[in-house]
Amino acid sequence: MASEISPKAEIDPKAKIGDNCKIFPFVYIEGDVEIGDGCIIFPFVSILNGTRMGKSNKVHQGAVIGALPQDFEFHGEKSECIIGDNNIIRENVVINRATHTGGQTVIGNDNFLMEGAHISHDTKVGNRCVFGYGTKIAGDCEVEDGVIFSSSVIENAKTRVGVGSMIQAGTTFSKDIPPYIITTRKGEYGGVNMAVGRQHGVDEKTLNHIANAYRLLFHGKTSVFDAVNQIEEQVPDGPHIRHVIEFIRSTKVGIITKI
Repeated sequence: MASEISPKAEIDPKAKIGDNCKIFPFVYIEGDVEIGDGCIIFPFVSILNGTRMGKSNKVHQGAVIGALPQDFEFHGEKSECIIGDNNIIRENVVINRATHTGGQTVIGNDNFLMEGAHISHDTKVGNRCVFGYGTKIAGDCEVEDGVIFSSSVIENAKTRVGVGSMIQAGTTFSKDIPPYIITTRKGEYGGVNMAVGRQHGVDEKTLNHIANAYRLLFHGKTSVFDAVNQIEEQVPDGPHIRHVIEFIRSTKVGIITKI
């Protein structure tokens, strides 16, 4: 089915628009843009050069996709902003493209970005994440699948958030948040996120193993290095535990603090 494109939208003829899209008046789309089938682009959205958007996305009023990086190292290079499928991008969301040639900002599938969220340059977001009102994700961050950011969260540059974690409203953090945990407003460990773990298909026994691993990490009186060794020795092995261990060991900025 042909796309329904308002004559009042300003679209560069070089832009590639898929089938069955609906593009409302006053949308602005630059030439080096690809939009997949079934997308809905509401009024006053700007989709800028370097954007590659998948299928069935909804982009609401005032959003800017593929915005120039807010990075002092950016000098006009070509880069990309990759958006997957079935994402909901609400009003006034800003997603920057990457800083350098060959770089990508990546948003996966089935994510929900609420009003005023901002995803900065070179950040990689997985699938099924929720970004609450006014949440700001700095450059070069990594967000794994199923992460929930409550309102007004600030994730500082080059940090990571593990799968299935939840960050409470108003939190600002500058260290990595491991998988399946709740992070308090002070940026501290607040327990295992059992509810989201179950939604990800993690069984009760494994969730208990994860909780035991984090007791060793956050409540023990040893270094992070020694705590990880204790997890390997004392907690039954499995893919989720291995992911926790790998995540902690690969940190470059450190792990959030104990309670």
